[in-house]
This record gives sequence, C-alpha cells and structure tokens, in this order.
Amino acid sequence: MKVTSTYYNGKELLIIERVEDRETMIKINALGDPCPLPVIKAKRALGENTEIVIAVDNEIATQNLKKMGAQLGFQVEIIQESEKVYHVLIRSATQTTLPPQALQHEDSRRFFKEEETVLPYIVVMGSRAMGVGSDELGQTLLKAFIYSLTEQDVLPTHLLFYNEGAKLTTDLSPVLQDLETLKKANVEILTCGACLDYFNLTEKLAVGEVTNMFHIVELMSKYHVVRP
Repeated sequence: MKVTSTYYNGKELLIIERVEDRETMIKINALGDPCPLPVIKAKRALGENTEIVIAVDNEIATQNLKKMGAQLGFQVEIIQESEKVYHVLIRSATQTTLPPQALQHEDSRRFFKEEETVLPYIVVMGSRAMGVGSDELGQTLLKAFIYSLTEQDVLPTHLLFYNEGAKLTTDLSPVLQDLETLKKANVEILTCGACLDYFNLTEKLAVGEVTNMFHIVELMSKYHVVRP
C-alpha cells in the first residue's frame, strides 16, 4: 500500500508503518507534533485505510482526534500508555475510507457534504500574529492557521492581506510555501498596495497580486469574512 506523504514547512510529516498483527491497520507516529498536525496526519491516512492507530503525547491531541473521528463517522478508542504517550485507535464501522474529494482540492473544486452547505468565504489578515497577547505565540498560531487552510475541504475564494499582514506575502514570509499551495489551488491572494509601499516592500512581493482598498471593500461586502 502506498500513502502519499504530506509536507509541512518542507518536512515530511506523514510516516506510517503496518501493525504486524492487523493487515488493514497502520501506525502513525505523531509524538511531538504541534496542533493541528496529528489531526491532518490521521485524516490523510483515513483516506486509504479503514483502521489506524496514531501515537500522540498530550491529552488535547487525543480529544482533537476523537472529535475528528466522530465528525467523520469513525469509532475512536484512546489508550494511555504512559504519562506522555497516548495511542488513539480510529476505525470505521462500515469499513469504508474517506471519499477522495474530501482529501483533494484538484482544480480548486469545492467539496460539499450532503447534509450541509458552506457559503463562499474570504480570509482577511491584518497582522502577522493571531490574537492579542504574546506575539511569539500569535505568530505560531497564525502559521498553523494558514497551514490548516490548505487542508480544508472547502477553500476560501480569496486571501486578503493588509497593514502588518502584508508582510506575509513577501519573500521572507514564514508561510510562503503554504500560500503558494493555496494559490495553486486557485485561491486568489491579494495584498494591499499602499501597505506594501508604506513598509517599502513593493519589490518584495512573492505571491499573489497587488490590490487596492476599493477592491478590498468590494470583496469584504460580497463574501462571508473570516478573520484569524
């Protein structure tokens, strides 16, 4: 069986091995992985397997995996092996894997579940950090947020960057690789031209296009707006 590797900041993050006595089950090592990587690893593996067991090192990760499994209709069992090692067994009651369209964004096709409809939305970022408080924590959270966007079943139509957020689309951005991934999925990335000019970064724009405040207002009034 071949499982497609997933990458985060250039590092391979999905590494699996078979559990010897269970032909259909694979084991995933997510020890030390920050949120949301354990959930993303598990979801990717469930695309080709009906049973997996994933090792994590904190209770919050186990609860996130339990919620994901329940949302997808899988059975979840949590076993605490030691103070810092938990094994989360996720299995399908129907022995079916996740549908391919729930895992891929080829040609920017949007995946809609039958029981719900997700309205078209845009994401706006006016800062290099997420939330108010610790700047270091906020920058870590925003990196995880943007990476998580690449894994959503329904992608935003646009990403808008202004004020300090404009620095995220320049050549020194810590999230440039994930923004490139979103652009390839036909998500339109727009950065405020006046903001780039203010920070003397006009020549440093590395992904997407320059826009103006009139167009930003147009888009924000037309679509559902998500602010991290």
